[in-house]
Amino acid sequence: MRRWPYTFGVCLSIVVGLTAFIASQHLDVPLRDPDGFLGPAYVRLPVIGLLFFGVGVIPVAIRRGWRDGLKGIGHELREIIRTDWSFKRVGYIATGLITFYVCYVSYRNLKSDLPLFRKGVLFDRDMLRFDHYLFFGHNPAEVLHDLLGTGISAQILATAYVAYLPLIPLTLGAFLVWGKDLSLGAWYATALSLNWVLGVVSYYSLPTLGPAFAQSSMFQDLPVTGVTQLQRSLFRAGAGFKEDPGGASTYGIAGFASLHVSVVFTACLFFERTGQKLVTRILAWVFFALTVLATIYFGWHYLADDVAGVFIGWLSVSIGAWASGNRGRRRRSPERQREIASKADIAEPDPTPEPVS
Repeated sequence: MRRWPYTFGVCLSIVVGLTAFIASQHLDVPLRDPDGFLGPAYVRLPVIGLLFFGVGVIPVAIRRGWRDGLKGIGHELREIIRTDWSFKRVGYIATGLITFYVCYVSYRNLKSDLPLFRKGVLFDRDMLRFDHYLFFGHNPAEVLHDLLGTGISAQILATAYVAYLPLIPLTLGAFLVWGKDLSLGAWYATALSLNWVLGVVSYYSLPTLGPAFAQSSMFQDLPVTGVTQLQRSLFRAGAGFKEDPGGASTYGIAGFASLHVSVVFTACLFFERTGQKLVTRILAWVFFALTVLATIYFGWHYLADDVAGVFIGWLSVSIGAWASGNRGRRRRSPERQREIASKADIAEPDPTPEPVS
């Protein structure tokens, strides 16, 4: 079992899942499946997997069999599934999605339980003072408002911040379904799952609301964007949860640490460590920079939240590499990656990773 790249991830999901269940029983609140961009996570993740499967298989079948019409395409489709899609590969993909799903849903429920376990304990005043100290008596958000303005910049940063919601599950689906080296998919799924677990630990360790909720007057002049609408929705849901914890509302406000930052940094670092295409890595780092700016600009987080988010991201990638058998793995050239992929039926972790040149 230790050689299986999902052993740690499955154990992690069982532990955090049981923790969420015990907490719900102790508090007498129901476990909830959080809704998302495409509906509940148990619908969203299989749909993403099937989408990537179709995109990866159907165009190839059409290219190979179009001369013989639908019969030829159907024949090629069956051949691709027979030769490339073993039960082992499908099992790895399903395990990665389920591990991610259980950790994410448990994280959302434990986050929602936060005000019940840590009643009245908040460190926003200390974090605000620390931000003022670092910016020589100024508030970082107000500095960004003056520097970037509150027009088109707000719209760009809001778009980047909200885009995180569908992009991260999509990147997971891409690595799990399209990846030839299945240990890389296990690495990424484990790293993302660790973000949720370490994130909820940080929430309980240092509970905060974030500047937008603790000192909302600084953000009243910002234009209406997807971010401001999301903040209002979270505030209403949080108030509803506090009135009736057993009702339909969930609590979703927590500042330390920033999981937007940690998860996006995880993706960037993972892309670097696995030698993804240069354009992919550049776009990922640009998206990371916009995400960091957005967290401060809209008052989601304090500076320390983002720093802690970077640390959680680094720790998640490092532990995920060890847990999936990729410890010490470094970026390879595209030619070396193709050589490895061509030799492996289902590639296990390379026991002799090449050092960075």
